Amino acid sequence: TSDDDQQLRLLTNRIREEAGANTGWRRLGKLLLTTGKFNKAEELYNILSEKTSDENEKQYYYNQLGLAHWNQGNYEKAIWYYEQRLEIQQKTLPLNHFELATSYNNIGLVCGKMAEYSKALSYFKKALEIYQKTLPSNHSDLAISYNNIGTAYNSMGEYSKALSHYEKALQIRQKALPSNHPDLAISYNNIGNVYHKMGEYSKELLFYEKALEIQQKTLPANHPHLAQSYNNIGNVYHEMGEHSKELSFFEKALEIRQKTLPSSHPDFAPSYNNIGSVYVNMGEYSKALSFYEKVLEIYEKPLTSNHPHLASSYNNIGRVYQKMGEHSKELSFYEKALKIRQKTLPLNHHSFAISYNNIGRVYQKMGEHSKALSFFEKALEIKQKNLLSNHPPFATLYKNIGFAYENIKDYSKALSFYEQALEIEEKTLLPNHPSLAILYNNIGFVYENMKDYLKALSYYERAQNIRQRTLPLNHHSIKNVKESTETVKEEVRKNS
Repeated sequence: TSDDDQQLRLLTNRIREEAGANTGWRRLGKLLLTTGKFNKAEELYNILSEKTSDENEKQYYYNQLGLAHWNQGNYEKAIWYYEQRLEIQQKTLPLNHFELATSYNNIGLVCGKMAEYSKALSYFKKALEIYQKTLPSNHSDLAISYNNIGTAYNSMGEYSKALSHYEKALQIRQKALPSNHPDLAISYNNIGNVYHKMGEYSKELLFYEKALEIQQKTLPANHPHLAQSYNNIGNVYHEMGEHSKELSFFEKALEIRQKTLPSSHPDFAPSYNNIGSVYVNMGEYSKALSFYEKVLEIYEKPLTSNHPHLASSYNNIGRVYQKMGEHSKELSFYEKALKIRQKTLPLNHHSFAISYNNIGRVYQKMGEHSKALSFFEKALEIKQKNLLSNHPPFATLYKNIGFAYENIKDYSKALSFYEQALEIEEKTLLPNHPSLAILYNNIGFVYENMKDYLKALSYYERAQNIRQRTLPLNHHSIKNVKESTETVKEEVRKNS
């Protein structure tokens, strides 16, 4: 407000006059940061850093300026200030000083936000090296260090290394902290996230619920960590196909962020993404598109044109156009995503499998089945290098390859891939999951074309059973599977 501006001007003049006595100003700066007044904190620290010639004071102010920009999502400015601080520290501190480790950690965290994961990892390892030489083995800073390294490996798709470092962090925290300490919740959340990537959804949910239980006891109702936990649990319900539960958790997360963050903050992006994804699954494509476009708006402002998060946004928008049947737009967004990934990620990164799979599906819709198959096989090759063959995302790929073979009338190969998909999905999905109905229907169709009508009938009936339990009675999918069932029954009668 104008009153606030007037007060700030008066305060600024006073700071300029009295900057020599800095202890009180430091306390004020911390208070401004703690209460979320980042612009005011920035102005204060800028004045203080300009007024001092003391290098030790200057490096402190640079750190606080980095923190102010970090909290506003201005990562390039944050890293600049953290690097200025590090430059001073490297001239004035011993090689293994703990404050150097703090700076390495801070720079690593910002690099992670900017998707420079290998750079982040190198800074986190420098910090860990100092902590291992100077701290007892159960010190909380060591846990933070292992946690940061785990996060870098997680972002790089190296899940077993990520899990190993997250577990080291958890072991330290379990020994050193009370059972309801918020840092334990961070560890549980991180381990849950790796299990999500590894497709172990029951373990994932268990760890997320442990985290949420602690956070609900120890944090204010609008704390950002609660928003993250609600998002995480929403993601598990997404994988399990429980869309109403999923939407409820995602909306709780968004509500917290709307109360606590500026509207352009990068942390809104996961909420908008997740809600967009629910609307896709519920068939409300215009709503989905509006949420995904909000994500794009956030990411296009602070990020470089090759950031992996932009690739994810392009993918999501492509997915909506796929549902809307606009295949040329869909292909264009998927190709944008692939181009970014080719510039920024290792060749065998799991994200390539997503891109190849998506492009393959577009070609499949356009009737170009050999092109589709070629992209699906590229995706499969990457997944086989990164994951166990019974990992849930393999099921989608096996179905796509099966469908491509079905369309070129190679029914035995189609059946082989559909059966591999079924083996995974029967273990990981609820018995009435819509994906199982689609798969039973597809296998029924293949058996029908192979003239094995009894087996075809068995699979069509399974598909019909699920659809009648989960869809409105007048839904076209129920009508289609009933017609297929009747056709096959007629063939069985003819041949009996």
